[in-house]
Amino acid sequence: MRYYLDTNLLIFILSHQDDSISWKVSDIIFDFSNILYTSSVAVNELILLHKTDNVKLSDCKSAEDIISKIEQFDIKIVYYNQYHLAKYAALDLVDGHKDMNDHAIIAQAISDKIPLISSDTKFQYYTGQGLDFIFNKR
Repeated sequence: MRYYLDTNLLIFILSHQDDSISWKVSDIIFDFSNILYTSSVAVNELILLHKTDNVKLSDCKSAEDIISKIEQFDIKIVYYNQYHLAKYAALDLVDGHKDMNDHAIIAQAISDKIPLISSDTKFQYYTGQGLDFIFNKR
């Protein structure tokens, strides 16, 4: 099966925060028959968090190291395209959720019809718009 990983899951995986990944999600991530993806939007967000010292990734001395680290975990980066943007434009906003990166990642998962794994509780409010959401309870 295919799965998208949100930025917070990338952080947990790359920083070896195994205690932040639920058993259910861990089973998905470490089932090597599954294909793991992440959005280029999530990678952009992670790079910015790293550059601003909001996220520490001990194995990554530079922002460029993040991309190769993602690839070492066999996570494929899917680049945001015009179809994702069309879904983003059509996405209804949820009260109190104004994060444009989250909206882009959600729109990409809906457009590609791939379940999205995240620890963000607000993502559940997009299931009525077609998001197949798997919550990572920390």
